[in-house]
Amino acid sequence: MQPKKIFTIILLLTISFLAKNTLAQKTSLINTLNGQNNWVDSVYEKLNRKQRVAQLFFIRAHTNRGKAYEDSVGKVIEHEHVGGLVFFQGGPVRQANLTNIYQKQSRVPLMIAMDGEWGLGMRLDSTVSYPYQMTLGAIQDNNLIYKMGQMVAYDFKRLGVQINFGPVFDVNNNPDNPVINYRSFGDNKYNVARKGIAYFTGMQDAGLITIAKHFPGHGDTNVDSHFDLPQLSFSRERLDSLEEYPFREAINAGIGGVMIAHMNIPALDTTKNLASTLSRPIVTGVLKDSLRFRGLVASDAMEMKGVTKYFPNGEADLHAFLAGNDLIELSENSKNAEKLIRKAVRKGKISKEEFEAKVKKMLAAKYWAGLNNYKEISPANLVQDLNRPAAAELIQQLSDAAVTMIKGDSRVLRQDPMKRTAIISIGVTGQTTFQRELFKWYPNSNLFVVGKNTPVPELNNILAALKQYDQVFVGIHDTRLRPASKLDYSSDVKLLIADLAARPNSVISVFANPYSIAGLPGIEKSGALLACYQKDDALQRSAVKVITGQQKPIGKLPVSINMYFTTGMSVAL
Repeated sequence: MQPKKIFTIILLLTISFLAKNTLAQKTSLINTLNGQNNWVDSVYEKLNRKQRVAQLFFIRAHTNRGKAYEDSVGKVIEHEHVGGLVFFQGGPVRQANLTNIYQKQSRVPLMIAMDGEWGLGMRLDSTVSYPYQMTLGAIQDNNLIYKMGQMVAYDFKRLGVQINFGPVFDVNNNPDNPVINYRSFGDNKYNVARKGIAYFTGMQDAGLITIAKHFPGHGDTNVDSHFDLPQLSFSRERLDSLEEYPFREAINAGIGGVMIAHMNIPALDTTKNLASTLSRPIVTGVLKDSLRFRGLVASDAMEMKGVTKYFPNGEADLHAFLAGNDLIELSENSKNAEKLIRKAVRKGKISKEEFEAKVKKMLAAKYWAGLNNYKEISPANLVQDLNRPAAAELIQQLSDAAVTMIKGDSRVLRQDPMKRTAIISIGVTGQTTFQRELFKWYPNSNLFVVGKNTPVPELNNILAALKQYDQVFVGIHDTRLRPASKLDYSSDVKLLIADLAARPNSVISVFANPYSIAGLPGIEKSGALLACYQKDDALQRSAVKVITGQQKPIGKLPVSINMYFTTGMSVAL
């Protein structure tokens, strides 16, 4: 049997297994969060006020910072009785072992969360990274994205993680957005909503709690809320019709959680320097009352400068609590914040009923995730389980479905394999998968490598050498961990790209953020142009499949790049 067929069978069996497993969860997450539950009531009654408040707090955890740091987290668990952890960088086996230790130290089972917008690989080594949401935004078959959600859920649950802080439901209509950008499904609100629903439904159907972020929409900002407080100066009508649209659709589709962004939004709350996370008119008034959301409301990280700049030492956490947040993530000073909240509860700044509902909602989420019957994570075969052949097969399927042809035709793409051919990769330090795969189809070819800052004399030598070649294939690569809107190439290397694009029948594949195409003047003159979204080997293989006619380019641009290349654009073969 062919290896590809074997992988496909494994993938289908995995998805089938996940689907069958979810049949046992007959009660939806939203109904569980708001229904009567004997386990929840029993645990709640055993906790004192200090412990009840602490159930709302999730603190930071790492497995790459050494034992002293790990022990310090354990002490907070034992002394403060926090409700959960958010794991960041490290490795899967270390995290599994440390989670087992931390769970033994906790009186109530800890809820474990991670940011996994493209899977565990967003945070952990030795794990799988699925395509970025911008890449997924180009895909036309949302069933593939649903399957990705199920696979991500399997990975999270195998590692003992119950919450994924994702998907991103922001509409990225600002190409210069420094914090959302490629993490968004694109600039079309309908596409963002459909893709986000497919993704979260896949995860949630497989038993993973998902949190849509960053309400009411962080896509049109030019300030990173990690470092300062952005202002969203749009009308209520604009916010309601554009930014909030994907969240409203997600709520109607049954999303279990929503994360609040750190933004100042005068149209919704005129309080100066107040982040939306801390605003009761936004969290309770808009999200809970107007949109009738009944799931978990999570703050964005409370250590971010977007909130601590104006409300330090736990004051921000108190405001977030009073605003209506249920889950307070990464407090700058959890001990002091918990003290301030206990004082507020004691003084009646929040009703007893609302406080009790918050805590019970967090406990109900733990029940839905199976923590009422907590079992230790087995580290045996963990890395192998998380790197299944079925995952690699799905990644390739997603990549194949994403490649977008925005200029050209089959005549330009499929050139003469016997002619002298130059296969060039730009922005790298060594030969690429793109070059090696394409070489198999063009044996009369030579491979050229151009760095991001290759000196002018070397560039001139390459241009002189290329005069001896009949046809040119070019790969433009962004090797950075996070692909920004602009490539970090020298101006001379960008001029080289313009020269190559001007050659007759040049074929260029861009393995980078699609917005980066706007920063390459002259690239629109190429004979054929493929948007391939990111640097990964799977996308490079997909581009070669399109160039060599093994498959058709079926992706569509999820964002507008410039006047030449706009949202929804694709060239069909």
